[in-house]
Amino acid sequence: MDITIKIIDREGKAHEVQAPTDMNMNVMELVRMYEIAPEGTIGICGGMAMCASCQCYVLNDVALPEKSDDEEAMLWEAFHVKENSRLGCQINLTPEIDGLAIELAPE
Repeated sequence: MDITIKIIDREGKAHEVQAPTDMNMNVMELVRMYEIAPEGTIGICGGMAMCASCQCYVLNDVALPEKSDDEEAMLWEAFHVKENSRLGCQINLTPEIDGLAIELAPE
């Protein structure tokens, strides 16, 4: 089953994309799959919550899993952090997040 995710890229352009929920993927990998951010600017650490290059802002009220300690620690050190900041690599694509809207944080 696919879900729909809305992603606003770093230029402010909106992309509405279909996301597979059966491939154990996360938001960061989805952004890479659709090439919404330039190669080498997102997911630099490979999704280990160690670089914050996939930081995004959650724009709507979708029930997301709680932040892990690793994610909290990384966001503590990252730039451009807001109340609604999350690491895309820590948001798994599940049916529960259908309709999620995010904006990619600046590089």
